[in-house]
Amino acid sequence: MRQHPRSNVLHRFRWRVWQRASPREEVFVLLEEAAVAQGVRKIVRKVRGLARRDRGYVPPPPFQPNTIELFYWKSPLGVNFGDYLSSVIVNKMAADAGCFLDEERPRPVRLLGIGSILHFARNGDVVWGSGINGKIRDERHVFSSLDVRAVRGPLTRDFLMRRGIDVPEVFGDPGILVADLLGSRFPKPAERKTPVAFVPNLHDLPKMEGWENVVSPLDHWASVVRRISEASHVISSSLHGLVIADAFGIPCTYLRLSEEENTLKYEDYVLGVGRARLDITRSREEAVRASPMGTARPDLARLKASFPYDLWDC
Repeated sequence: MRQHPRSNVLHRFRWRVWQRASPREEVFVLLEEAAVAQGVRKIVRKVRGLARRDRGYVPPPPFQPNTIELFYWKSPLGVNFGDYLSSVIVNKMAADAGCFLDEERPRPVRLLGIGSILHFARNGDVVWGSGINGKIRDERHVFSSLDVRAVRGPLTRDFLMRRGIDVPEVFGDPGILVADLLGSRFPKPAERKTPVAFVPNLHDLPKMEGWENVVSPLDHWASVVRRISEASHVISSSLHGLVIADAFGIPCTYLRLSEEENTLKYEDYVLGVGRARLDITRSREEAVRASPMGTARPDLARLKASFPYDLWDC
């Protein structure tokens, strides 16, 4: 008897987790495959129902205009504020020039913004501020041509240049523009309400259970940005906890509580904003005692000027 594709996906997922032989990234991909398979079954049932009601009716193809698709990572664990900031920043940059992602254009195009997502890139994609992950194998980067306007930092630039892709020396995670673009939404407080805010990445969230002033990366993006902006010091294992702290000029410290994330993306970012190195702390006590990392010196004007407005002919 033929087994349903969804059952195969779930079987592979259970087997790989039991074997503990797959990287966490691949487990996420399997979860997504299972969700897609379940969604396909629902669609098929609806279509069959329509066909039974009127077998002579042929539905028209759906209207699919050529638009700009913004790609960012959507975790099966929930909406991570740092990844979702890609939508916030790109839409704000575009709207300020009277442009919108859903405008029809001569041909579709895909734009990659915030995140360690270049292993998802395809030939012809436009890159604005993305970076490499560090824990993804080189052979999973299957592209050979990209339209790169800016990258997160010099390590990403070196990686792409070695693959024969032209990359300008324009660095920065676009999340660092949040205070510049949304200053009226997040005004500088007269007094910082929180002495220290702790921002975990998704893997470290359980490790900070019971700590005071923990800002969950799964909270609404505006709530996360507001709470970080109100802190006097940000201690973060989340890359975008550091990025938002730098956006508001708040001293920040990198806390490494686990080995789930490769340090490359952190190093890439800090070098891209003008720091000499990544300083690492490995416990709450050490992070509180340590001096924050040196001041970030991002070139916001150059990063904004590299935004691909030409995709809209704006």
